[in-house]
Amino acid sequence: MPVRRIDHRDLDLDALIAAKGERTTSVCLPARNETATVGAIVERIAAHPLVDEVVVVDDHSRDGTGDAASAAGATVVRAAEVLPEFGEGPGKGQALWKAVAVSRGDIVAFCDADLRDFEPHFVTGLLGPFLLDPLLGFVKAYYRRPTGDGSPRGGGRVTELVARPVLALLFPELADVVQPLAGEFAARRDVFEALPFVEGYGVDIGLLIDAARLCGVERLAQVDLGVRVHRNRPLDELGPMATIVLLTALHRAGIDGLPANVVLDRPDLKPADVRYAERPPLNTLANRDRWSR
Repeated sequence: MPVRRIDHRDLDLDALIAAKGERTTSVCLPARNETATVGAIVERIAAHPLVDEVVVVDDHSRDGTGDAASAAGATVVRAAEVLPEFGEGPGKGQALWKAVAVSRGDIVAFCDADLRDFEPHFVTGLLGPFLLDPLLGFVKAYYRRPTGDGSPRGGGRVTELVARPVLALLFPELADVVQPLAGEFAARRDVFEALPFVEGYGVDIGLLIDAARLCGVERLAQVDLGVRVHRNRPLDELGPMATIVLLTALHRAGIDGLPANVVLDRPDLKPADVRYAERPPLNTLANRDRWSR
């Protein structure tokens, strides 16, 4: 059974506003040194009629990211100050987990903070499907990723070379997910709180696999958001990212004997230490009231 596809252009905003009712929404952005882009993104999200709360988790920024996000209308929390007994970070997986912990919405969506072309339909596409289908558990975005050289599909090297092949081999029910590593995705709060969050860049593929297991593929969807432009990382940064993505998928497949740490020895570069670790499902933690801001 393929994962359902939805086009954001088929979602009528007025109908979604009418369907929202008493349900609340949070849009969260993990951000580290994104002062050049985060303010404009937050302003557009905060002005969206479906959004009740914008949360930016400032993941050890040194460039004023938190101040820019706050001035634009976001509630800003520092990653190091949220559940510090589970680690102060940095790392994308920890930042996402902490965002769920401190946000309040019944539906929680995530967006990257480095987009150069953020449009309001990103929010409509992520939140809208939940307002129309109360049984939906998890939504993943997909899009076209042009690069600076004019190639219409040049982005997503780790996606095409690692993430999609390993899903096809080990999780064929998810083989048709176009962007398994997309930073734009959403879920009902109860779904996010029931899932572990892998540290670092393994979090995206881990949440996808775990959500499919928890909810069933029939309660997943992927939404076409059109075109997405953000910075493309240099090749030397993609090796560690690819390693943690692969390691996460192998863990989810139940492969025994996997190392907790992998050291990538790279010519002319400092060795990269890739560490696998997870944050526990938030619904397993005691004293849940202490998460509240």
